[in-house]
Amino acid sequence: MEKFAFVLHPLSVEDMRRVSPFVRCIPDSLMEQVLRKKKPFKISHITGVKSRYAEAEGWFVGCPLTAKQMLELPEEFVIDRIVETGRIAEELGAKILGLGAFTSVVGDAGITIADRLDIAVTSGNSYTVATALQGTREAARLLGRDLRDAEVAIVGASGSVGSACARILSREVRHINLVARRLAPLEELAQELNGHGVATFSVSSNIRESLQKADVVIAVTSAVDFIIDPSDLKSGAVVCDVARPRNVSRNVSAARQDVLVIEGGVISVPGDVDFRFDFGFPPKTCFACMAETMILALEKRYENFTLGRNLKPEQIDTISGLADKHGFALAGFRNFEHAVTLETIERVKRNTHGI
Repeated sequence: MEKFAFVLHPLSVEDMRRVSPFVRCIPDSLMEQVLRKKKPFKISHITGVKSRYAEAEGWFVGCPLTAKQMLELPEEFVIDRIVETGRIAEELGAKILGLGAFTSVVGDAGITIADRLDIAVTSGNSYTVATALQGTREAARLLGRDLRDAEVAIVGASGSVGSACARILSREVRHINLVARRLAPLEELAQELNGHGVATFSVSSNIRESLQKADVVIAVTSAVDFIIDPSDLKSGAVVCDVARPRNVSRNVSAARQDVLVIEGGVISVPGDVDFRFDFGFPPKTCFACMAETMILALEKRYENFTLGRNLKPEQIDTISGLADKHGFALAGFRNFEHAVTLETIERVKRNTHGI
């Protein structure tokens, strides 16, 4: 039996209130103080992960810091707390640890954490990229768009996931607009990629202006609040929101019946998996970052697979192949805890102007 663990943490104080009604009356500031002092803990035992080739069990382990705290507290304090969480995984018998949400963003994106633990560590970002792009291609196809001719905007393109998306899409897309707050890293990335694929590149720090021209948007920033509002998007746009916390406001789906928003990387897990914890997905499905950890365990590849901020296309191709081997697959589309149905897609097509 192969063994893995995956780190969960509350994205916000509101997440804690959903999990535990006993804290609903506690002010945010006091709740953050409580979370800062709380020690990491085991959340649940995961069973039933089984492919044709192997079987695995695992654990969710909890790091009790919000996304905001992980960005604002001293880096060394946050890394220490994540390492403490990893020690629990070690004690439980896990041989590889997956870093969830902001635990994969802090500091050097997992390298120091891996150095300080005695088990393998992965951020899950390779499979996150692979499935986000797979989902984006399929969503565009269902809307009748050819991704090769689309104007694509990658919001957060200077980050590891965003730049990896740019590298892979440069093989197939006509034009990519790289968007982030700072232009210098975007210009460096554009210069690196120009001429190596079929895509041409532009760069921008103006999100609204960029999105209003984009047929396809991939949102992958580490912002703690929404950055994409209903008025920002072009009619008929496909938006893949890979970020956690989400980059796309909940109001977009309600206000824009001519835009298709999907979450990146909702994955069907092989076997009769029971997570024993409700993180908002249908049974037997999970985030792609979680799936990467399971895939590596099933494959017995107990190695530091995806770490740091330089994701390589070869890694993404490798994990995609292993996912296919073990029976992991994209599980349709979701948006804010709801399935995106064919009826939803048809509604977007009917309401779209200009196509």
